[in-house]
Amino acid sequence: MASTPADPITDLLQRAKTIAVVGLSNSPLRPSHGVSAYMQTHGYRIIPVNPEIKGSLGEKAYASLRDVPEKIDIVNIFRRPEFVEEVVDQAIHLKIPAVWMQEEVINQAAAGKARKAGMFVVMDRCILKEHKARFG
Repeated sequence: MASTPADPITDLLQRAKTIAVVGLSNSPLRPSHGVSAYMQTHGYRIIPVNPEIKGSLGEKAYASLRDVPEKIDIVNIFRRPEFVEEVVDQAIHLKIPAVWMQEEVINQAAAGKARKAGMFVVMDRCILKEHKARFG
């Protein structure tokens, strides 16, 4: 009997422990904050990456991915598309296995570059919605 191929997003969300959120706000009114708070309550370690804040969700913020002193499983990007390529370049340099661009964050060139570097790429999808759909 042939087994059905595993859903790569489910697989990623089950394996990942640490999510660096680029563009995470410390304002509860911002989508990045709500999405990250949800992921945090579901057992993920959230690392804020935003040079404008000191911290968010009880975690110290870092100015860039390069400044994060621990292993990152997913880079979740809440930045405008024109800023994505720089984030992807840092993620490639750090050998982070997955890049997740939130809804309306679309940068085909950056996605292509990440895939070419062997990274798993999700684009224009909300990590909260994908998690809820799979794990309730």
